[in-house]
Amino acid sequence: MSTTADPGFDTEALRRGIEGKTAAPLLSLYARDARVRVVDRYDQPSRPKVLHGRDEIAEMLDDVYSRDMTHRMERCVVQGDQVAFTEECTCPDGVRVLAESMLSLRDGEIVEQTMIQAWDE
Repeated sequence: MSTTADPGFDTEALRRGIEGKTAAPLLSLYARDARVRVVDRYDQPSRPKVLHGRDEIAEMLDDVYSRDMTHRMERCVVQGDQVAFTEECTCPDGVRVLAESMLSLRDGEIVEQTMIQAWDE
C-alpha cells in the first residue's frame, strides 16, 4: 500500500530509495533546485552543511551509498506537503547512524530537507 501526499508523493518510493543500493532512485525524488540542510556533530545548527541543487545532493548521496552499510526507513509521516521520516543505518562493524528528516514538497518532489543525524562513536 502506498501513502501519498498532495500532489502524489509516494512514500514507498522514498522507502525504496532509502533502502536501495544506489543513490539514483532516492535522488530522483528531489527537485532540480532542492536544498538539503544537514546538522550533526560536525555541522552545528549555527553552521549547518547546506547543499544546493540536485548535483550537490547527488555528490552527498553517491558518497553515502558507496559505503558498505544498510539503510532502513523506520517511520514516515505525511501531512499535506510536509513529510517526516526516521532513517536507521548500520555499518558492518556495528556502528549505527540515526537520522531524522523533515521534507517540504512541491508538485510531488522534495524541495527542502532538514536532516539531523547522530552516530555511534
